[in-house]
Parts: sequence; structure tokens; C-alpha cells
Amino acid sequence: MPRFVPAVCLAVPLALALTACGGAEPDTKPAGQSASKEKAPAGVAHQYTVLEAEIAARGGKTRVGDYRVGYIVEAAEPWFHAEHGAHGKQVHRAPAKDETHHIEIIPMEAKTGRIVPDVPITLEVVNEDGKVVQAKELNFYYSEFFHYANNFSIPETGKYTLRAKLDTPRFLRHGASGEKPALDEGATATFRNVELKPES
Repeated sequence: MPRFVPAVCLAVPLALALTACGGAEPDTKPAGQSASKEKAPAGVAHQYTVLEAEIAARGGKTRVGDYRVGYIVEAAEPWFHAEHGAHGKQVHRAPAKDETHHIEIIPMEAKTGRIVPDVPITLEVVNEDGKVVQAKELNFYYSEFFHYANNFSIPETGKYTLRAKLDTPRFLRHGASGEKPALDEGATATFRNVELKPES
């Protein structure tokens, strides 16, 4: 897998991305002051620092197409979800008794490092015999960093392949006629030899 990229490497593209869309204030810096001294808001910088540390400690990452995709494996986790439809009251959901792992996938735009929203993702967990043990659509989560994940029920300890299928993001894109739209294709990120053992 590619080497770990320190979070500080993401700070400059993140800061520049904050002014990428219309409506930004004019540049009022004294002549000669470098744009690289701009800083992302503390919460944004913290998000990427924590993300990179967790990928390094409990996962990995790869480059595929226009994406840099990370994964993180943790014990099954609880979350809040809407009780009745998308706009219902948020209720707490504890992990089911058979759920063993919470597997996270984080798609990032390779050229900017930004976490990409609104991406339909399906994750397959494949055993050493090539059999899909479980496949699930991933949910988008608010946490210390935004990510996509779900709880999985892995029957036994072993080495598995994680195959994350990223469909084309559903958001609209700015751009001039004749330009190639950004992130207009899906991708499949494959992580091999991922050891899954009882986490909880």
C-alpha cells in the first residue's frame, strides 16, 4: 500500500479549497505574502489529523482513479438513526449481538485530499477462498471525521479482502462547457490481507 501521508501535507490543499467556489473575499494580503500561510479552520485540520492517525493505526489506503481511499477496522459501534424515515426523530441503535466489526471507508479526492460526500458505496468482505462473506451498503457518518461505514458480522478470524465499490457521486458539479466534470466516474478500491479478528 502507499506510504502514510502526514496530515500536514493536506493542510495547504484544504486551505486553498476553502476559496475555490464563487463568493470568496478578494485577496488583501500584503504583496509577497505567501498564500501557503493560510490555515484551514481548526475543526477541519483536526478532522484530517485524526483520520490519518486512525488509518495508520487500524487500516490502510490506496490510490484508485481520482481517489485516495482509506479504510479503518474497529469493533462494532452504535449510532443514531431516524426512527421513521429520513426526517424522523434520531434514536440510538446499539450493535446487534452478531455484529463483530465496524468497517469504515473514506474516499478522498486525490488531488485535494478532501473527503468526498454523497458517494454510494458498497463494501464486500471476501474470505481467502474468494467467497463474499458479507456485502453491505455503507452509511455516511458524522463523527470526528466524516466517513462511510456499517457494522459487519464476520464469522471467524482470518485474512480477508475488502472490496469497496464507489459509484459516481450524486452531487452537481460547477464547470464550463467542454470541461471534464470532476469525479464523474466510480472506482473500486481493493484491500488485501486484512486481518479480521474478534474486536469486542
